[in-house]
Amino acid sequence: MSKPVTASEEPISWFPVPSEDQLPDNLRKLFNKAKEKVGFVPNVFRVYSFRPERLSAWFAHYKQLHEPTENLNTAEREMIAVAVSMANGCLYCLVAHGAALREALGDPIKADRITLDYKRAGLDAKMEAVLDFAVKLTKTPTDCLQEDIEHLKSSGLTQEEVWDVIEIAAMYNFTNRMASATGMIPNREYHALAR
Repeated sequence: MSKPVTASEEPISWFPVPSEDQLPDNLRKLFNKAKEKVGFVPNVFRVYSFRPERLSAWFAHYKQLHEPTENLNTAEREMIAVAVSMANGCLYCLVAHGAALREALGDPIKADRITLDYKRAGLDAKMEAVLDFAVKLTKTPTDCLQEDIEHLKSSGLTQEEVWDVIEIAAMYNFTNRMASATGMIPNREYHALAR
């Protein structure tokens, strides 16, 4: 019988993961801030640090996209992340953003239902329209029409918020593919968060 692998022994990527002392100051500060805020460094930071300058650019973009607005709050932005990630079958983002959604909603059951099957989660018409569009952009991007934009605006989003929906969905398609192509494994800590 083999001995179970501990979290510190578990490989988190098929690419080399630099140690923190090899990283530039700005990324060491980012890692320390993550430890203070959530208690650990997300593996996405560790894996992306293979190309430190790109981690910095990706994180700046990520932060901008998760700024809540009047009609698209933090939880709703996380809903886009999990809907896209479910459409792509991305293990890392489903686990990490499922945890973030549980925390943002304060309702772990509803968050898990949205993560696994938003169509049966009892969402309002606005969020169902948003997630339907995010999944359409993910699965059949050439089917997107101007009517989709108008439908989102008629559902209660501003034109800038519709842009945010597009950008969040596009960014998670990128992140999902990076996670899948690098063999990225989610931190074990995510599984217990906000339960």
